[in-house]
Amino acid sequence: MTRTLIKHLAPLPDGTVTVAGWVDTVRDQKKVQFVILRDESGAVQLVNPATRELTEDAADPAAQAAALALTETISGLAHGSMVRVTGELKHDERVKLGGIEVKIASLEVVSEALPETPIADDSSLDKRLDWRFLDLRRPEANLIFRVQTTFEHALRTWWVENDFVEIHTPKLMASASESRAELFELEYFEGKAYLSQSPQFFKQMAQPAGFGRVFEIAPAFRADPSFTSRHATEFTSIDAEMSWVDSHEDVMAMHEQLLVAGFTAVVEKHGAEIEAAFGVALTVPAVPFPRIPLAEAHELVKARGYEVPRTDGDLDPEGERQLSAHVREAFGHDFVFVTDYATGIRPFYHMRHSDDSGLTNSYDLLYNGTEISTGAQREHRVDVLIAQAAEKGLEPEELEFYLDFFRYGVPPHGGFGMGLARVLMLMLGLGSIRETTYLFRGPTRLLP
Repeated sequence: MTRTLIKHLAPLPDGTVTVAGWVDTVRDQKKVQFVILRDESGAVQLVNPATRELTEDAADPAAQAAALALTETISGLAHGSMVRVTGELKHDERVKLGGIEVKIASLEVVSEALPETPIADDSSLDKRLDWRFLDLRRPEANLIFRVQTTFEHALRTWWVENDFVEIHTPKLMASASESRAELFELEYFEGKAYLSQSPQFFKQMAQPAGFGRVFEIAPAFRADPSFTSRHATEFTSIDAEMSWVDSHEDVMAMHEQLLVAGFTAVVEKHGAEIEAAFGVALTVPAVPFPRIPLAEAHELVKARGYEVPRTDGDLDPEGERQLSAHVREAFGHDFVFVTDYATGIRPFYHMRHSDDSGLTNSYDLLYNGTEISTGAQREHRVDVLIAQAAEKGLEPEELEFYLDFFRYGVPPHGGFGMGLARVLMLMLGLGSIRETTYLFRGPTRLLP
C-alpha cells in the first residue's frame, strides 16, 4: 500500500492506511501500547492492544502468536528507529494529537536505531551540531528549513517576475573580490586559487554583458576567525545587481520590495507555526523602510547613552542594537537602512557622493538589531575605479581582469549582498546562525 504522509491523514475517511517514519516515543502500558510516529510532515499516534502471553484456548493460535510478536516488537522499539506501519485510521476527538490515531495491524522495522541516543533536549548547541542529523529531527528544526524554502522561493519568484536573470558564478577565483585578509587559499594545479568571498565582481560583469538585472543564491567563504553568533566561514549569500540605477536609493527600493515578497510568503504559509514553535508573531514589514544616514545614526545612539567606541566610524553590534531600538520606538519598524557610509570603511568599487568624496552611495540594512546586508551604487567609470583602488593599496595589475569589464561600456549599476542564515535567525528569534544553517562551518568545525 502506498505510504501516506502524516499531514494528509486528517482529511481521509476511516480505513486502512500505511505510514512510515521514525519512532519518537513509546508508551508501553500493561494493556495497550502507544507509539508516536514522526515523518517529515508531522506526528501521529499509533495504538496496539498489548498481547503479553500465549493462551492454550486461543481460537486462532497463529493470530495470537502474531499479536504477541507485534507487542514484543513495539516493546523493543528504540527512539529513532525507522518503521513502516499499516493499520486502521480512526478519527477520535479525544486523541490530543490531531484528533486521529492508527490502530496497528502490521509493523515493519526498516532500520533499527541504537537504544542510547547521543543527544538530549538539554544538550548544548555544539553537542547537537556534532549529531546534526539527529538534531534536525526536531519539529522546530524541520520548520526552520521549510521557512527557508518558502522564503527563497518567494525571492526567486519576485526576481523572475521582475525580469532578473539567475546566474551561477564561480567559487574558485584567481584573486580577491573583497578583503585579502579573509581569503581561503588553496593549491590549484601549478598555481594558487582562492575561494570566493562574494560574487561581487562576476555579478558586476553581467552589467556590461547586457543582462540588466541578475541574482544569485549561493555559497561564499570568509577566512574570518570569529566565534560570534552571526559569523561563519562558509555561508549562503543572497545577491542581486541591476543596471541603470540613479543612486543607491534604487537599490534600496528593490531590496525592500524583495523582502516584503519573502516575508509575505512566509507569514501566509508558516505564520501560525512560527508563533507556536518560536513565540514570534511574524509580520510583513511596511515600505518604505526607514533610512538614516550613518552620521545621524551615531548621534541617535549617543542620545540613548551609548557611544560607539570604534575608530573607523562604523557602528558596532551594540550600536546597531541601540539604533534599531530607536527605530522601533520612533517608527514601529524592525528594519532600517543606514546610509552614506564614509569612504574609508567601504570597498573601492562603491561610488562616492558627487558633492562629497568622503561619503559613498551605500547602505547597510539592519533587521531586529543586526546588520544583514550591504548594498551600494557601484563606480562604473574605469579611471575613477583605478584611482579609488590605488587609495586602498590595490595595484591595477591585481585587478586587470575586473577593470576590463569597464573598458568597453558599462551602465550605472548597483546591488547588494545579504546573509541568508542571519535573516532566518532574526526572523525566528533564534540566538545563532548555527541553528539556521543546515551544516555550520566555523573556524573549529568541519564535521559533520
